[in-house]
Order: sequence, then C-alpha cells, then structure tokens
Amino acid sequence: MKPEFEQLLKTLKERFLKNMIRQPEVIWELVEQKLVEHPNKLESLLQMEQTGGEPDVIGKDPTTDEYIFCDCSFETPKGRVSLCYDQLAWNKRKENKPSGSAMEMAQSMGIEILNEEQYVTLQKLGPFDLKTSSWINTPKEIRDLGGAIFGDCRFGRVFFYHNTAESYYSVRGFRGILKV
Repeated sequence: MKPEFEQLLKTLKERFLKNMIRQPEVIWELVEQKLVEHPNKLESLLQMEQTGGEPDVIGKDPTTDEYIFCDCSFETPKGRVSLCYDQLAWNKRKENKPSGSAMEMAQSMGIEILNEEQYVTLQKLGPFDLKTSSWINTPKEIRDLGGAIFGDCRFGRVFFYHNTAESYYSVRGFRGILKV
C-alpha cells in the first residue's frame, strides 16, 4: 500500500473515532477493510482530504451495503472554491474565467456533488457552511434554464438559493460524497 494511503487511513480512523455521533452503528474495521479492497476509492478520499474536505463516514447505504463518506469540513473545502458550476457554464464565460468548474473537478476526483437531500442530511450532523456556501447537484430543469443551486446554513436553518451557473465566488465551493 502507498505510504500516503497508510497516512490517510490513520487520519480517517482518528476522525471517525472523534465523530462517532455521525455514524454510531458503523464499525471502523469494516470500513477500513472495504477501503483497502478499493484503492481507487482511497485515491478519491485522498483528493478530498488534500483539498480540505475532511471526509468522514456519515452512514451506510442499506440497499447497497456501501459506506458513505462526505466532506465534513466546517466550511466549504478551501481547495475547491472559486469554481463555476459546470463545463458548459465555464465555456460561456468570455472573460474572467475561473480556474475550472465544480462538476468537472468532482468527476476528476471520482466523487459526486451533494444533492439537496444529502446536503440537508449533512446539516443534521453539525453546523456546516456558516460563512461559505456549496454548489448543489442541480436538477436538469433548472440547469437547462441556465441556473444552478447552492446551499448554506444561516440562523440555524438550511437555505438553498440560485445563481447563474457561470458565477463563482471565493466563498463558494462544493462538497463531495463517495460510497465505498
């Protein structure tokens, strides 16, 4: 196993044990076993970690028997900000283009951007995005009209908003989810 994967497993275990409230029914040794069996998933988690996502197990999918990892950094991951929503939006910008797009970055990392339901579920585990916001996997009917949605938490509540997909801000990024 690569040394960086060994260090990542140690970091993930420490985070898992520190935040057992996120997944009280999950046993770390079973998670670790699955991770070792899927080095491509370890690579995705490593990228999540390196971009500031602080991935952690937040549950287990009962239908697929997969463990669910999600970015649990208090604010949107710093290594994934100032991105427009997707490649189409990036292509539409004529000037002041951001470095890339959230959807393409997530795909290159092997993860998915949280949808509205997943974002609400995450917010039940703690206070996230109190000063930042995160792009949300936008329904096709909204995206077809040129928009994209993002979420944050203010005043103890989850809010979803809209913007043109071409917009980007230094305090808006995206949170990823990965099933192992």
